[in-house]
Amino acid sequence: MNVTQFWTVYVIRFVAVFFITSVLVAAYFFPGGNIHDYNQQGYSFTHNFLSELGGYVTFSGEVNSISSFFFNFALFSFLLVGISSFYIPGLFRENKTSFVCSIIASILFFIGMLFFAGVALTPHDLYRDEHVFFALNAFRWLIPASFFFVIAFFLSDAHNRYTVINIIFLVSTVFYVVYQLYSGDPRVNEAYLVENVIMQKSIVIIHIISIISLTFCFDSQIKKKNL
Repeated sequence: MNVTQFWTVYVIRFVAVFFITSVLVAAYFFPGGNIHDYNQQGYSFTHNFLSELGGYVTFSGEVNSISSFFFNFALFSFLLVGISSFYIPGLFRENKTSFVCSIIASILFFIGMLFFAGVALTPHDLYRDEHVFFALNAFRWLIPASFFFVIAFFLSDAHNRYTVINIIFLVSTVFYVVYQLYSGDPRVNEAYLVENVIMQKSIVIIHIISIISLTFCFDSQIKKKNL
């Protein structure tokens, strides 16, 4: 295992699995409550946003120290995925355009990961405005990043299925960002809350599956080029 393989394959896979595990642990220890029902018991995957796991106090008024530690630490760890992205361009040197696009994509992707780290550092119940700013813009930075990754993968000798994965990542992110702009306010009624919560978890699942899938491309490129 070399440095490139360590960062583009093992670090990305570890962070993805660590995040999923941490969310499940945080959900288990979450005291309860949501925007509309302060008496709700435990965490609801249809009525609680992921960010609520990172709050220090829940809507029920209970301290949420265990959940907030696991969730915020796991979310902050995506900064490692951002660092990993800087090793990706080295896998696409055979085509100049692909190489340049992957460099641009990596920089933009890293900025997006910085914003996700910002989400972890600004719990919604303590720094609401800052939290919303980081959360909204984290996804927006991923749009140009994934666009340039689509070009880089398409022009490379990587299998076409990985270009398709990047396209799915791009289209789903664009859809979610547009949805955020025009969706109903979850504070208005329970229906809007459930819709927003499900949409958030859906985009997160798509992103996690996508980045894990792309590690197989990186691993293949490393072996193919004897890096």
